[in-house]
Amino acid sequence: MAKQAIGMIECKGLICLMEAADAALKAADVSMTGWEKIGSGLVTGFFTGDVAAVKAAIEAGAESAGQIGEVVAVQVIPRPHDDLGKLGSWIG
Repeated sequence: MAKQAIGMIECKGLICLMEAADAALKAADVSMTGWEKIGSGLVTGFFTGDVAAVKAAIEAGAESAGQIGEVVAVQVIPRPHDDLGKLGSWIG
């Protein structure tokens, strides 16, 4: 079985992240595994699914969030190493 991809969207403000998460979850078959408050108003949402779905979801989420606020960064990791799961419970 293929490994899941991890996608991240970092925004300024929780409302902006909620908009991104809503759009991402509607755009593709992905799961939101969690979110983290980084500090200084930055929040990051984490999504998992197959690589193509995560890429589509992250693009849609960032586009939608960018219309109402500031998207600081996005990242998709196609096949994360197993040890990456030690960093947080949001990595499935």
